[in-house]
This record gives sequence, structure tokens and C-alpha cells, in this order.
Amino acid sequence: MPSSVISRYDYNPETKTLRIVYVSGLIYDYLDVQADVFLAMKAAFSKGTFLNEKIKGNYEFKKIN
Repeated sequence: MPSSVISRYDYNPETKTLRIVYVSGLIYDYLDVQADVFLAMKAAFSKGTFLNEKIKGNYEFKKIN
């Protein structure tokens, strides 16, 4: 299902970084995200809900742009 909040997301297993590209164009890297969390996000029906409930507030992040 397309997200109304997330345009794209990607995961780097070497650095454990989850990159979220928002529909607004903002890009955030969430740090030290385990692979199983990323896989759970991929499987989630609502990526935005998963992001809000499981990622935001639970992981440090860096704003990229």
C-alpha cells in the first residue's frame, strides 16, 4: 500500500541505517536499526504507522537535508 507520508525508504545493513524519504522531500537517517526491525517495516501494512509507533522516538536520527 502506498504511504501518504513516506515516499521511499532504504536500509543499509552494514551501518544499520534506515533512510526515510518523506513525501515532503525531507530525508532522515535513523541509526542503529536492526535488520529485523527493517524487515518488519517492509511487511507492515502501513509504513507510516509502523514508523510512528516503532521507529520515531526509539532511534537516534540525523536530518540529511
